[in-house]
Amino acid sequence: MVQDNRAGQGRVAVIGAGVIGLSIAWRLAQRGLTVTVFDKGEAGQGASHAAAGMLAACAEIEPSEERLLTLNRASQALWPDFAAELEAASGEPIELRTEGTLMVALTADDAAKLRNHADLQARLGLPVSWLTGRDIRRLEPALAPGVAGGVSSPEDHQVDNRKLAKALRIAALRAGVTLSENTPVEGLSIRDGRIEGVLTAGGLCEADSVVLAAGPWSRGIPGLPAEARPAVRPIKGQMLSLAMDPAAPLLRHVVWAPGVYLVPRLDGRLIIGATVEEKGFDTAMTAGGLLSLLHAAWRALPGIEELPVLETWVGHRPGSRDDAPIFGAGPVEGLVYATGHHRNGILLTPITADLISDFVVSGRLDPLAAPFGFGRFARPAAAA
Repeated sequence: MVQDNRAGQGRVAVIGAGVIGLSIAWRLAQRGLTVTVFDKGEAGQGASHAAAGMLAACAEIEPSEERLLTLNRASQALWPDFAAELEAASGEPIELRTEGTLMVALTADDAAKLRNHADLQARLGLPVSWLTGRDIRRLEPALAPGVAGGVSSPEDHQVDNRKLAKALRIAALRAGVTLSENTPVEGLSIRDGRIEGVLTAGGLCEADSVVLAAGPWSRGIPGLPAEARPAVRPIKGQMLSLAMDPAAPLLRHVVWAPGVYLVPRLDGRLIIGATVEEKGFDTAMTAGGLLSLLHAAWRALPGIEELPVLETWVGHRPGSRDDAPIFGAGPVEGLVYATGHHRNGILLTPITADLISDFVVSGRLDPLAAPFGFGRFARPAAAA
């Protein structure tokens, strides 16, 4: 049974200090609530640190994801004002870039597949357009000479996810949030089916509501009853970055090519990602993972051959059973879910912060969030 959240309570504990947890905490503190955020490590160092920062609601659409598209597009529309507000509140740049995204086909077969994807985007009314190979190369001359064509998605932007996490940390603290880093949650205090607080090595932090925003770690929080564990698992992704010349970067747009995406940063970094692996919390960088990424990137952008490798890393996306987030109440009264964002955590940060903070305060879940409730994964009761 999914409980109603009790409205109007003033003490909130947030489990998880990634961009989702921090943005919710910031919004709640702005509304006058007393908020404490707990994280087993440093703020912003989990999935938020590993991401690429793409706001790709249009490029990443898949068949049967129409409801998720509505949520993604609504959050995408919030990003300009959200970015401006956050930069003003934190004094930190987060580098929201609006050059847009190019989806590139390298061969005739790639082009046929991409045209099918473009047809789906067109049926959904998305603002995309087909470009010839010559058109693509005019926009990005360093791409491979044989580019067969592609799709321009001008409303799919990017933000520097690491700078976003830093800015949210500062804004939350300035708004009065208490941040308890390197403080693993050791249990939950639950009495008569209602949350009472969070247990750590320092004791009990009493709370009227607890927001579970621990990304891929959400399911394993100690003390979480079996029936209250969200259907979230870690999905491993290997990534790397190369060093371009900031004064003359090889790319300006985010580029999706077969088997890879390329994300240019203002400081000259070129982010290359990402593998998709069902390997739990495995943290190993593998030769095969790097080879697949570099080969796919080189096919699209041959000029990377001479670029220095800056960094390699592994991240873990919080994937749910249907690759959509989990919002709102569950079986434990006062326990609120904000997890399972999979590949859309950065994109969905503004709207998640608004939807979940509204729910904590009012006890009412916005209709936009209703399709993504905890209860959608519940097994049907057996017939009597």
